[in-house]
Amino acid sequence: MKLKLSEMSNVAEIVGAFAIVLSLVYVGVQVKDSAAATRSAAVNDASEAVQSWYLEMGSNRQSSDLWFNSMTSSDPLSTSDEFQFMMMMHAVMLGFQNSYLLVEEGTLDADYRDSITFALVAVKDLPGMDRYWKQRRGFLHRGFAEYVDGLLLRDSVDTLEMYKRAENGPDK
Repeated sequence: MKLKLSEMSNVAEIVGAFAIVLSLVYVGVQVKDSAAATRSAAVNDASEAVQSWYLEMGSNRQSSDLWFNSMTSSDPLSTSDEFQFMMMMHAVMLGFQNSYLLVEEGTLDADYRDSITFALVAVKDLPGMDRYWKQRRGFLHRGFAEYVDGLLLRDSVDTLEMYKRAENGPDK
């Protein structure tokens, strides 16, 4: 059986349409895999940023003493110490802000962001947090600043005993 040119053209169109549908399915799978990889990388990056900050605070005595003293002191420390404290706080806040923005664009899970930013609720009543927020709030993304304002209005949580011991002076 010989096909006429018009019949071959119809067969070619059907095969072409089928190939396009298969290509679109393949691209859809690739996009889904790419989105999952992007979300995974975002979680990893957010985790590393916060872990790095905590590691610096936990493994560097000078940094941890400065941060602790600044957070628990009602009065600012010396100019250079207070500046260093503000930069430490701003660094961690920029990490939190990054997590907030990734949630806004749909790359990071909101529950994950909330789990790492909950640390702010634990320190919200400390004098150093109040000083930081009054001085540096305007340096942050407006949406993130409003998000933190909401965290700061939440009920206090029992925080680590070390903050409560500040009244008696830091351990040496």
